[in-house]
Amino acid sequence: MAVTTEPSTVRSFADLLKCSATVVWILLISATALSWALGTHHGIVDDPTAASLIILAIAFIKIRFIGLYFMDLKDAPLALRALIEAWCLIVFCLTAAFYLAG
Repeated sequence: MAVTTEPSTVRSFADLLKCSATVVWILLISATALSWALGTHHGIVDDPTAASLIILAIAFIKIRFIGLYFMDLKDAPLALRALIEAWCLIVFCLTAAFYLAG
């Protein structure tokens, strides 16, 4: 029977919170729960148009965080990071404008 001498890879909850990806993941899960609560008419926002725009904004914020933290664009050259930031902003504004116009 072989005995391994490798150190334990079990990490504590405090160790996990030191990792920015874990914190962002928790924020993404929270944002998803908030979007669900807004979309299922739990009375958080009475106006359906406002609720829809908030859900849309949350979706684009989530896209931004996924790009920055899980696609490593936060450490990318400034031009590439600016591209994802601009894309999120422009597409959100266009989508919101089309929603409001239609």
